[in-house]
Amino acid sequence: MRFFVTKRRVPGVPRTLPGRTAVLLGLLIALLGPAACGTPGSDSRPASGGPSAVLRVPGQFPSIQKAVDSARSGDMVLVSPGVYRESVTVRTPRIVLRGTDRSTVVVDGEFKRTNGITVTGAASVVENLTVRNNLANGLLFTGVTDEALQGAGAGGAGYDPLDTVKFPALRGFRASYITAHNNALYGIYAFDARDGVIEHSYGSGQSDSGIYVGQCKPCNTVVRNNLTEHNAVGIEVTNASKDLYFLGNTIRRNRVGITVLSNNLEALGPQQHAVFAGNTISDNNDDRSPEQADGGFGIGVGIGGGTHNRFEHNRVEGNRAGAFVLRDEQGYPALGNRIEDNAVSEDQTGLVVLTARSGGNCYAGNGHGPTSPQPLPRTLSACPGKDTELSASGRPSKLASVPAGVSFRDVPPPPDQPGMPDPARAPARPALKLPGEVDLAAYPLPKPRR
Repeated sequence: MRFFVTKRRVPGVPRTLPGRTAVLLGLLIALLGPAACGTPGSDSRPASGGPSAVLRVPGQFPSIQKAVDSARSGDMVLVSPGVYRESVTVRTPRIVLRGTDRSTVVVDGEFKRTNGITVTGAASVVENLTVRNNLANGLLFTGVTDEALQGAGAGGAGYDPLDTVKFPALRGFRASYITAHNNALYGIYAFDARDGVIEHSYGSGQSDSGIYVGQCKPCNTVVRNNLTEHNAVGIEVTNASKDLYFLGNTIRRNRVGITVLSNNLEALGPQQHAVFAGNTISDNNDDRSPEQADGGFGIGVGIGGGTHNRFEHNRVEGNRAGAFVLRDEQGYPALGNRIEDNAVSEDQTGLVVLTARSGGNCYAGNGHGPTSPQPLPRTLSACPGKDTELSASGRPSKLASVPAGVSFRDVPPPPDQPGMPDPARAPARPALKLPGEVDLAAYPLPKPRR
């Protein structure tokens, strides 16, 4: 019985990115006028190459990629409503790619392209748009510049662990007000990337996870105020360690809410030192969500070989198999995790399910005491400084059965999500000096569901 969704290469996902159709420069000039080629104007770059420019799609450029390729560091590519049937790669540092309307600016993979948007340019930003229907990822931030490795090759079962010396981490990224849905692997994927923020975004219908942070140490990243639902996993963390915070997110109606994993399929194991605070993790029992591989169902938080993480002030409720499930993974022990001061509802088959053999995990100050499928003293205990002594030898807990999932193509599209305020006039903000100060006090225990 596998408790968590494990990585598997999705059949039919190509390992290379498709080429882009060339557009003749003469035809572009004839159709769009000289502004398309950078002639000075109200929204184009001065001839001296001075202040940052706003490059408009489709007013000045027929595709997002054409505008991105013409942009210089500090520029903003501003995209008007439309369905853009292309893959976009942002290689230039400090580019801001923004839609004028989150729900109607759509980058559509048509179930035939690998990634929607790939960012390898440091300190670049993608905000206020939708990415959908890709055979790998919706939005990918990565230091992996080899395009052959940016799809199904960027870590995971059947892939080679990526060389962090050859591909140093992308420094600086931000995803804000992104909707990512119906992608074959991940919705928003930060891999081999650090110094970033993922915020106010939404993921549904992914065969793996709505939001993924992997292979970074230190990550120096904040994932905050996002909503994930109807995915195999809501939020996934693999070999991502240190200065990593998941704050104020809502993770509901997935097959599994959160997984925190160590493995040998990616570099930088074991995973360690992430903080989860102020999140709502509820009702992760959705049998109409995708199933990418043999995996878990009905689990709030699954810790597979994750170490020294903190879970505090979260609300965990309605997950049938258990609020928290801890196990060793690929030789990595689930060690030193602190689960404190969370609201854990009674409507759980088992609050804490333990299959880990290692000591050092603690559970204290939560809504209810733990249970376990078998006595494992010294595996789960009170956290240091707590008065209550807890035992891991509670009543047995029966894991929920794992129903078959659906294709990622068949998950209904989501409703419109709240957009970025005043996107047409808000100044461009490259992803510099992120994530900034982290204030855990701003993320208290969420209110109970109604």
